[in-house]
Formats: sequence, structure tokens, C-alpha cells
Amino acid sequence: MNDEVRDPVPRRHVVRSLLLSAAASALLVLAYYVLPLDAGPAVALVWLVAGLAAVAAVLMWQVRAIAAARYPRLRAIGALAVGLPLLLVVFAATYLLLDRNNPASFSQPLDRTGALYFSVTVLATVGFGDITPVTPAARIVTMVQMLLDLVAFGLAVNAIFGAVDEGLRRRSAQGGEPDPR
Repeated sequence: MNDEVRDPVPRRHVVRSLLLSAAASALLVLAYYVLPLDAGPAVALVWLVAGLAAVAAVLMWQVRAIAAARYPRLRAIGALAVGLPLLLVVFAATYLLLDRNNPASFSQPLDRTGALYFSVTVLATVGFGDITPVTPAARIVTMVQMLLDLVAFGLAVNAIFGAVDEGLRRRSAQGGEPDPR
């Protein structure tokens, strides 16, 4: 008998979680498109560091929320739906700032959509080759994204599933029934 708990998630909770996740993702992308991103190279570095700190803070908060959630699996899906767009937007903004400060940073000029597209292709490891980092700074930031994407993915998956297990164990200890899933 496993230690998961049978407690079917009510449809309204699923719908609410999906709507909140979609809204949070949309707000992150909207903020990326409307916030002023015209600053010097030092601000690009500050943006990257502050953004990565925000990603880490959101992940830590989400892990705690997952462990305490009544439906930890559902909460974990919401955590991924917010964390991934946040990571992509942080790097897209950094790429955009790099390009605006040095138009030779990439193989072609980047607008907001191009920077977001490049961020997604790096995350997905697709590498179409249509946009490539050219300057050392752009290459370093791209390598940092590649490494952090791998690390963040591994850590996030481990932390999220660990929090799901903890939440299910907690619920089981409170008298819930085993879940056959």
C-alpha cells in the first residue's frame, strides 16, 4: 500500500488552478512587454541577478505551499506554470537589455518577441540557429541560462515532487485513504 491519499480533486479546484496559472503566466508576459527595459549594461546584470533571486524565492515559496496544500499535485502544476514563464521572462529581458546596449550582441537585432523567442529556444535546447549570441557577454548569459535551466529543472522537479510526497504523507497521517495512482 503506498502512502498517497485518495481524495479526488474537485473539478472547480482544477479549473481555478488552471485559470490562476494561466493568468499568472499571462501577467508575467504582459509585464515583460509593457515594462520599460531601456537601461545601461550594469542594469542588465542587476536585472538578471534580481530576476534569478525572484525565481529562487518563488520556487522556495511554492515548495512550502505544495507541501501544505490539500491537493499537492495540483499545486505543483501551478508552481511549474508560474516558475517557468518567470525564468523565461527574466532571461528574455536580460537578452533584450544586452542587445539594446550592444546591437552586435546577437546575430540579429532583438525586439521583445525575438528575445523571448531566443530564451524559449535556449530552454528547449532547440537551437534553430537563427539567433545566436555573438559577443562574450551574450554568450556568457546564454551559457548561464543553459546551465540554470538544467539545474533549475532538476532542482524544481525534485523539490516539487518531494513537496508533493510530503503533502500526501501529511494528509495520509491525518486519516486519508490510500490513492492507487
